[in-house]
Amino acid sequence: VCILMCASFYYGGGLVSESGPAEAAHCVFVVDHSGLKLARTLNTLTLFISSVFERFYGLGSTSHRGMEDDILPLVKNIVPPLTSKKHKGQDGRIGIIGGCQDYTGAPYFAAISALKVGADLSHVFCTKDAAVVIKSYSPELIVHPVLDSPNAVEEIEKWLPRLHGLVVGPGLGREDLLLKTVIEKSKARDIPIVIDADGLWLVTQQPSVIQGYQKGILTPNFMEFTRLYEALPMDSSDYQRSVMQLSVAMGNLTLVLKGEQDFITDGSKVYSCNLEGSGRRCGGQGDLLSGSMGVLAHWAHAVPGPDNMNPSVVAAFGACSLTRQCNSQAFQRHGRSTTTSDMIQEISSAFKKLFES
Repeated sequence: VCILMCASFYYGGGLVSESGPAEAAHCVFVVDHSGLKLARTLNTLTLFISSVFERFYGLGSTSHRGMEDDILPLVKNIVPPLTSKKHKGQDGRIGIIGGCQDYTGAPYFAAISALKVGADLSHVFCTKDAAVVIKSYSPELIVHPVLDSPNAVEEIEKWLPRLHGLVVGPGLGREDLLLKTVIEKSKARDIPIVIDADGLWLVTQQPSVIQGYQKGILTPNFMEFTRLYEALPMDSSDYQRSVMQLSVAMGNLTLVLKGEQDFITDGSKVYSCNLEGSGRRCGGQGDLLSGSMGVLAHWAHAVPGPDNMNPSVVAAFGACSLTRQCNSQAFQRHGRSTTTSDMIQEISSAFKKLFES
């Protein structure tokens, strides 16, 4: 009989331990000789996850510090002033690619969050059977029931010249060919692209679809990060920091690793956003994050900033901070009953507190 000890990590939507691998809970598997092959496979996976954790939690203090005092002022600088001289759409027209029969909440949360943060118009490109449901959530969203049509790419492409940013993945399903084509055409128009949820699945299958695109942002949880890490040929001896290593392997793409702290990097530095949120982890928070990030990415790339600061990193840090602040405020009101809808109601006051005070 062989006893296999393997670490079990859980935090939010992915595998993680709040205090690192040393404090992770352990479970014991007892297998006979016929189960050794499975045991070895599980052990290999455990060792891989543990090694990633060691690199992740072993980041030097010089590379991942709480950077609120340094970066939040940069986020404030990208927020456009509200004046009567502007026309509708000037502060942002954001497109959300996602939404199917089973998943209508995710694209709604992303789209309405984009509006609440300050975008003027928010479009949702979804399947036909999701469109009526999403429209019923809010009359403020522009909903296009095109994803399952034979000419879906053409229908989306004709709107791209009018969009300032794209969020790909919330509630989408794994439509690889459609996603790849839309991302390629969006890159050709040089607009910011935030990829989350099912959109990340495509990246694990075809990293080149977004590799090296400096206006691209990936927002994985730990499980999604692990899949991305496995998908790329990387020599861990070249870099001490797994988060930075993945970003570099992706052509210095901006990467947001969500967790107890959010780690943000473009391959040059790792920034941590550890603004206090709460212990409540309800579904949809990542959609609030991606929707707000789509708007902030447009704003960040539209105004000149410091030469040594990547606009995508500024946008990502701002969105992470805002999501955490919304979570904290909603939890103070609702406690264990907090939902993403409660968090969205906090966007206005949280935004003012962080970026307009």
